[in-house]
Amino acid sequence: MQNAAFILIGIGILVLIGWGVKGFFMAADIPLLIRVATGIISVGILVLIGVAIRDRVIKAKTEKFKGVEK
Repeated sequence: MQNAAFILIGIGILVLIGWGVKGFFMAADIPLLIRVATGIISVGILVLIGVAIRDRVIKAKTEKFKGVEK
C-alpha cells in the first residue's frame, strides 16, 4: 500500500512539473534563447542523473560483500 502512495505522489508531482514546464516553454514573453538554453541544461541534467542511476544499479549487482554475515 505504501508503494502505491509513493507512485501516486510521484505521478502528481510529475503532472505539476509538466504543467509548469509547458507554461514556461509556451510563454511568448520569455526570449527564445533563454527557453532553448533552459531546455538544453535540463536535458543535460537528466542525462547525468540517468547515467548515475545506471552506474549505481550495475555496481550494486556486481558488488560482493566479503565478510558480511547474512
